[in-house]
Amino acid sequence: MAAKPLMIQGTGSHVGKSVLVAALCRIFADDGFEVAPFKAQNMALNSFVTKDGHEIGRAQAVQAFAARKEPRVEMNPVLLKPTGDTGAQVVFLGKPIGNMTAREYHEFKPKALVAIKACYEKLAAENDIIVIEGAGSPAEVNLKENDIVNMTIAKLFKAPVLLVGDIDRGGVFAWLLGTLELLDPDERELVRGFIINKFRGDLSILKPGLDFLERRTGKPVLGVVPYFQFRIHEEDSVALESWRGSREDAEVKVDVILLPHISNFTDFDALEKEPDVSLRYVRLGEDLRADADAIILPGTKNTIHDLLDLKKSGLAAQILRTHERGTLIVGICGGFQMLGRLVVDESGVESAVRRAEGLGLLDAVTLFEKDKITHQVVAASNLPFYDGRVEGYEIHMGRTLSKEKNAFTILKRSDQEVFERDGAFSAEKNVFGTYIHGIFDNNAFRRAFVNFLRLRKGLEPLKMGRVLDLDRECDKLAAVVRRSLDMDRIYNIIGLRA
Repeated sequence: MAAKPLMIQGTGSHVGKSVLVAALCRIFADDGFEVAPFKAQNMALNSFVTKDGHEIGRAQAVQAFAARKEPRVEMNPVLLKPTGDTGAQVVFLGKPIGNMTAREYHEFKPKALVAIKACYEKLAAENDIIVIEGAGSPAEVNLKENDIVNMTIAKLFKAPVLLVGDIDRGGVFAWLLGTLELLDPDERELVRGFIINKFRGDLSILKPGLDFLERRTGKPVLGVVPYFQFRIHEEDSVALESWRGSREDAEVKVDVILLPHISNFTDFDALEKEPDVSLRYVRLGEDLRADADAIILPGTKNTIHDLLDLKKSGLAAQILRTHERGTLIVGICGGFQMLGRLVVDESGVESAVRRAEGLGLLDAVTLFEKDKITHQVVAASNLPFYDGRVEGYEIHMGRTLSKEKNAFTILKRSDQEVFERDGAFSAEKNVFGTYIHGIFDNNAFRRAFVNFLRLRKGLEPLKMGRVLDLDRECDKLAAVVRRSLDMDRIYNIIGLRA
């Protein structure tokens, strides 16, 4: 039979939609149902590469893992990766089809909607439940006419909607009521209940508000989810806006540059959780820590733009001065490109600026090409502090030519055996870069990296820090959400019983 849909929409961005979808996927899977996540259109710089080389939003990959399914391109047919304030690279069915302005993308949407429908129907034919995630708010009146991710999707697939509000930000009742008021009557009918997320405090104090909301709308509050810590990747860098860093008193200090177009910042989630690491994001215009043991330049969706901003802010000069004092400098993907002598984008793949001088810490030149490399990879490390293998993924349009030693040797790309150079390093210059995202998710590599920094400052190495276990984190998340929601009522809403 065709799957039963359930849609999670929110009063705005970063209210917890992605995490709640992941939790529901794990709950439904644990209850014996075949379940898959679905998001018609995602706008995020945090992406993931499937086994067959398709690029999708990282949130959908995590949700697939929660559902105990292999991530697939059908789970996120359209991914928008902003390259500036008014344009984005459009990844359609897992492959980039070019950069579009907002107006150009609106003209493309009818074609996108056809593919969205086909992807959903394919998943629906294979599962019992599809948990659909909306984007932002469904009540943006200036965007509703061209919507292909919120109420248009709910109506197309006849999906009941649960509306999520974030009480930690304040004003949750006004947010929920205002959102409902701005919806059309047929859209209001699809909203079957509310979820209040990120609550701290005594639930009895909140009860009068919950009673008021139910009386005013005639719709039930299906649960109040407490604010709690979990180790599941966030969808996009808006999560970093209120996050400054981890423990200042930890022995190893790592500064990550918060580039304007930072991508795949989840590369550092596991590193940040290490008990002896103090990881801090440094914004342009801020100062690096004088005692930083390592500085990491992360991935970016606009290498030249962010490189120029890095120089303009004075942070590039700080990095070079800190490097002269012996600090290890690391670059991942776009950050690796910045470490070289020159970045060239003659075709305007990412930027209107055709070339820019890099930081010159590696003897390397990057040339941008129109074809994007997207692969899951297995690679052997050539770095002096680690001689094992790592698993990760590549997402890049630049090709880097280097005269330095290669940091890794790629042995497998998308399950095909290869033998190719990746990245560059110079032990003498105390710098290395790589195109491989996810290297710090490898437990042994991460600990070897931290121990290398410990040894450099005269500290004893640790045998092992924290082991990243996403499956266990999904179980913990699902347990909290199951206790917080009226799951019997939710099963009734979607027309199934556990």
